[in-house]
Amino acid sequence: MKKTTILYVIILFLIGFTGISAQSKEVKFEKDKVQINAMLDGFNVAAAKADFNTYFNYFADESTFIGTDATEVWNKKEFMVWAKPYFDKKKTWNFTSLKRNISFSKDGKLAWFDEVLDTQMKICRGSGVVEKINGDWKVKQYVLSMTIPNEVSDKVIAEKAAIEDVLIQQLKK
Repeated sequence: MKKTTILYVIILFLIGFTGISAQSKEVKFEKDKVQINAMLDGFNVAAAKADFNTYFNYFADESTFIGTDATEVWNKKEFMVWAKPYFDKKKTWNFTSLKRNISFSKDGKLAWFDEVLDTQMKICRGSGVVEKINGDWKVKQYVLSMTIPNEVSDKVIAEKAAIEDVLIQQLKK
């Protein structure tokens, strides 16, 4: 009887200890979640204000931007070259997050997000990976995609077919 009681006490202690450990991780991740939310909101504001330096400082040096067009896959330097004329003319994009989800790696050094965005293209989805570098969260990969309501997907497919059929053939080579 005593052995069973001692075993239950040990199990309860371990469960309690594990719960405390999980709670402390959740608290840490909540702080990081707040930081990532602020970073991503600042990222969007910098683009809307055509603030080139601030916007690109949110990207890690080794990062990738994937745009809505199938040909838009750029490292940071390539994306900067592509985007510079838009920033210079103050004709950038204005995205506002409507809903955002953030998840973390077990060690908390990486996080990934997906968000629904209000944009000049109507609803888009942003998703990506961020890494904590020297205490700051930086975008390692950002993917922008336009959403297509299921009710109109046949029309959209028909509209883009001629353009993308050519690209499909080029990519198959």
